[in-house]
Amino acid sequence: MGVLQAREEYSRADVRRILRISENRLRSWEERGLCERRTEFGFADLIALKTLQKLRENRVPADRIKDSIVALREKLAGIERPLWELRIFSDGRRVAVELPNGRMEALTGQMLFNFEASSLNRVEMLPKPTQLEKAQRLRDAEQWFRRGLELEEGGAPMAEAIAAYRTALELNPEAAGAWVNLGTLSYRQGGLEEAETCYRQALRISPNYALAHFNLGNICEELDRLKEAVDHYQIAINLQSTYADAHYNLALVFERQGEPMLAAKHWRTYLKLDPASPWAGIARQQLRNLLTIMPGGRDEHTPDTAGEEPELVTNLPPR
Repeated sequence: MGVLQAREEYSRADVRRILRISENRLRSWEERGLCERRTEFGFADLIALKTLQKLRENRVPADRIKDSIVALREKLAGIERPLWELRIFSDGRRVAVELPNGRMEALTGQMLFNFEASSLNRVEMLPKPTQLEKAQRLRDAEQWFRRGLELEEGGAPMAEAIAAYRTALELNPEAAGAWVNLGTLSYRQGGLEEAETCYRQALRISPNYALAHFNLGNICEELDRLKEAVDHYQIAINLQSTYADAHYNLALVFERQGEPMLAAKHWRTYLKLDPASPWAGIARQQLRNLLTIMPGGRDEHTPDTAGEEPELVTNLPPR
């Protein structure tokens, strides 16, 4: 399968609905140079706008936000879109960014001591929730997750399902299933890096999540990181030996790596697990092709298909 082409998925109406802002507000941000003027927005744009929205809600002046964006690009190598790539905080006076070694004030580049950063914590801290409130947040998160599933199954615009999963994650950042589904929607939009981030978040929460390993293996395969792809497909199989799709994709990777014996092993396993699937014909053809260059002759799972038109060989995408 070729690499998917990235495309924009959010209209201005989508963005206004998701962020609950007016067209005048969005146009004002554009005119002040806080975001680019667009008719359509991508996943990264949406996250950047949500960060911008939080800064403005905390009464950070527009000029200070703009100057902070410029300063962060200059001070941090490789950072092009600070509002998307970094975690930014503010108390209304200062804008700071969270780095691996601590927090840094955006404009000056000075590191903030713990007592200085404490005022910035107020931006995201809420009163400690009671057990009852925690339980309600988890229930609400589950409802938003199920809402995302319903939107996907009902063929709703992808932006609406994404918004539902992101709401679920705001309520419960440890919802591994929501991370996986958000990653798969990002993949379908062509956002491979965003999808990889989501799958890794899911595995941070739930290291034995077979589906997350399979999906991450698929991303690695798309990006030609074949060794990583093999590792994640193999982990998925170790966790769930009957994972037919993982055997299928692993067989393809081994073929690409010039390992026909290993490829044949996984083709055979796939055909035992899912012999009637739409992909079984491809698996039989691939196994038959391998057996022509390997000792042992024909295999009971590979009937003669001479004269049949070859099918397109592709991996099975994230679920």
